[in-house]
Amino acid sequence: MTRLLWTLLSQNVIYKLKFTQYGMESHLFASVLNRKHSHYTKIVTESRVRNVTKNTLLHHQVYKSIITQSTSVRYDKQLTSTSDSTVDRLLLGIVSQKRASLAEAITLVESVHPRKKIQAQLLLSKVLEFMKKKHEHSLHGVYSKSFRIGLSGAPGCGKSTFIEVMGKYLTNCGHKVAVLAVDPSSTTTGGSLLGDKTRMTELSRDMNAYIRPSPSCGTLGGVTRSTNEAIVLCEGAGYDVVLVETVGVGQSETAVADMVDMFCLLIPPAGGDELQGMKKGIAELADLVIITKSDGDLKPAARRIQAEYMSALKLIRKRSKVWNPLVLRISALNKDGIPELWDKMKTFQKLKLESNELQMRRDGQLKVWMWRHIQDNITQMFKEHAGVKSQIASLEDQVTRGIITPGFAADTLLKAFSKST
Repeated sequence: MTRLLWTLLSQNVIYKLKFTQYGMESHLFASVLNRKHSHYTKIVTESRVRNVTKNTLLHHQVYKSIITQSTSVRYDKQLTSTSDSTVDRLLLGIVSQKRASLAEAITLVESVHPRKKIQAQLLLSKVLEFMKKKHEHSLHGVYSKSFRIGLSGAPGCGKSTFIEVMGKYLTNCGHKVAVLAVDPSSTTTGGSLLGDKTRMTELSRDMNAYIRPSPSCGTLGGVTRSTNEAIVLCEGAGYDVVLVETVGVGQSETAVADMVDMFCLLIPPAGGDELQGMKKGIAELADLVIITKSDGDLKPAARRIQAEYMSALKLIRKRSKVWNPLVLRISALNKDGIPELWDKMKTFQKLKLESNELQMRRDGQLKVWMWRHIQDNITQMFKEHAGVKSQIASLEDQVTRGIITPGFAADTLLKAFSKST
């Protein structure tokens, strides 16, 4: 009952923040943000480029124009010049394509510490500025310099095995591949095995590949709350293909589709009938359906499920004017179908770029993740509010004893929050 109470509260607060532009709720939102950042102080930082290594000479001019410019950002009062130099050091390491700096930067954006979150946002803004300046004269700008591919599917469908084979094929073709693998966290202990990398022994030894396993930390949707930021950092470090592997998901975990250019759904040969492909959810968001393990005794079953999904996807409303979802069979064990699959992926990227759909997709994804970041933080901010905090224990007790409903308790807390703001 208590969990239901907080679920209702979270949904109500996000709804009011997102869909109300005027009135009490807008004032409420502004008040929360002001209170959240009232202890920050605006300062101007200016740093110099020092100790530029040979690997960074090509990026020196672009890097210097970014790192030395005066930037007004919000800082905690306790932040020191050492903290500023940490951000600059990580930026220099990222543009120099140093794996250690990239790993440290991803750890920074995954942190929930208030000061480190501020540093992470500063680092991300500088990485984005670097990429814009570096690719400003390219035909399609930064959009054409990287390809984000999301890979999702049920547990045991062969995601990690496929990624190793695909990753090795791409590095042999001259690409730099980053793999962001999300591992489920325990609901009991909060820990995570982070074992996806152990299945990619060959790819993990490839110097043109970078594998980063991260815990889901209870985040729904198959990804972590910081996966989007990790993608940006990988692109800043020169990785032109980013593969995002989700946890084993069901039909409703679709968050990864809002952070990649191409969403691929992996299905084993015994992945159900055509009715599964017609159901709303993860299947209708797939740009490419990949039937895995199409080898040996499973090859007839793989052909059958391919035909059933091809039939089912014809009944789903088109989401693109230039691309129709395809269903392909591959065998990671025998490496069959991998070159043909990559050719289809490149065709998808080319068509999307030429039609401007890829650019519009990425722009829309930024808005989606802005609201998801708000959703991740608003419940904790709500609990810390003085007018709410004093009533939480009493209302939770009444909910568990059945005196009031979770919905009534949620409305009471929301009214207390509104009145005191």
